[in-house]
Amino acid sequence: MTELLFVFTVVFVGYVLYEVFKTVSRPASTADTHLACAPEPAAEKPAETPPEPAAEEPAVAAAAEEKAPVTEEAAAEGEEKVVSLRDPATGEIAAIPTNYRFAKKWIKEALVAEGLLDRVYKNAELEGDTVQKVKDALERFKGLAKYQG
Repeated sequence: MTELLFVFTVVFVGYVLYEVFKTVSRPASTADTHLACAPEPAAEKPAETPPEPAAEEPAVAAAAEEKAPVTEEAAAEGEEKVVSLRDPATGEIAAIPTNYRFAKKWIKEALVAEGLLDRVYKNAELEGDTVQKVKDALERFKGLAKYQG
C-alpha cells in the first residue's frame, strides 16, 4: 500500500512540474493578454474623414509646415540612440550595460584602453566616487563611434 501511494505521489509531482514548465516556456502574446483584460467599448464611433487640405486657411497650413521639421528632428534623434556595442577586434556585439557590474569583460577593458577609466574595477570596489566616475565613463563610451553596433 505504501508503494502504491509513493507511485501516485511521484506521478502527481511529475504532472505538476510538466504543467508548470509548459506554461512558463510558452511565451504569452501581449496582444492576447491586453485584449482579454481590456474593457469592451460601449459603442464604436464611425471613422471620421480628415478635412481636405485645400479647405484649410493659409495660416493653419503655415503653422502645420512649421511643426513638421520638429517631428523630423525628434525622429532623427530617436534613430541616433545606440542599441548595442560592437567590439572592433572580435566583432562581438553586446547590449549596452546599464550597470558596470553587468558589463562584458571586453567593454571594461575598452573603457581602460580609451582612457575613460584608469583601471578595471572589481565589483567590491564600486563605492562612493568610483560609482559616479564609472557611470560617466559608460555614458561617454556609448558615444564613441568606434564601438557603435
